[in-house]
Parts: sequence; C-alpha cells; structure tokens
Amino acid sequence: MIDPSETDTRQQRFIQRFMNGVPHLAALGIAYQAHGADWAELAMPFAEQQLADPDYGIIASGAIFTLMDSAAGFSVFVRRNTLEPHATLDLRLDYLRAPKPRATIIGRGECYRLTRQIAFVRGLAHDGDPADPIANMAGTFMFSAKPAEGMSSAKPAEGMLAGPK
Repeated sequence: MIDPSETDTRQQRFIQRFMNGVPHLAALGIAYQAHGADWAELAMPFAEQQLADPDYGIIASGAIFTLMDSAAGFSVFVRRNTLEPHATLDLRLDYLRAPKPRATIIGRGECYRLTRQIAFVRGLAHDGDPADPIANMAGTFMFSAKPAEGMSSAKPAEGMLAGPK
C-alpha cells in the first residue's frame, strides 16, 4: 500500500515542476500551495520587481492578476483531472484593498461549474487572512478543441491531480 504522505509529496513535486515550466510564473516566484478536487492555491512571495510603489512596498496589481489567473486556471486542471489546454475568456478582479507591505499573496481559485466547452471559476487573493481578501475573482475558461502545437493532452500519472478524498 502507498503511504498517503508519499503520494502528497509526489503530487507537489509534479505540480511545482509543471509550474516551473511556465516562465512568467517562475519570474514572479509563484509557487504551489495546495489543491483539492475543484480548487487550487498558489502563493506569490514579495519580490522587489513586483513593486507598484517602492516607497510603500506594495505589490503591483498586474502581478496579483497573474497569480489569480494562474490559480483559476489550475483549478480547472484539477477539476477536470487533465492537463488539456484551456484559455482565459474572461477574468475579473475586484480589488478591495491594497496588500500589506512586503506580504506574500495567496491566490485561491475554485472551478465551480463545467460545461462541454466552458469552465466557471471564482476565488480570492489574500495576504494571510482569507476573511480579509485583497481581491475577489470571477472568470471563465474555454477548452481547446485540440491541444495547441507542442502541448500534450495526456492525463497526468494516476492520481497526480486528484485532490484529498
């Protein structure tokens, strides 16, 4: 029998390798946090190149938008349990407040509905307290009819994207 902690470690390594292959995620330092059957959490630690205002140490909204687009897109991957490509059709962020200076931002996306061609997502960004979000997110993703050139539609190894039971 496979030890559940070994499976979790393998999942985390697989997911982080996948994310490290996306140049803009690596440049922003965005890393895997956790996921379930229909949600994913990513973290973006503070970095100087993300600053919107150097005097206050506040991360630019574009970096937060990238974090949320990625968390939402990853929630679609885990909900479908496949790495088939999909494209962001619409993504809206309602910024509620500025992040705390030099804070790590956590982005959580949830894929709450799937149709034949569209995934519906929602989520939030926070800097330590999900009850006090920085931004709320809502969006839609469209599935590709066929994988883009150079992309594989293969399913990940058994259980690699499966969330907790």
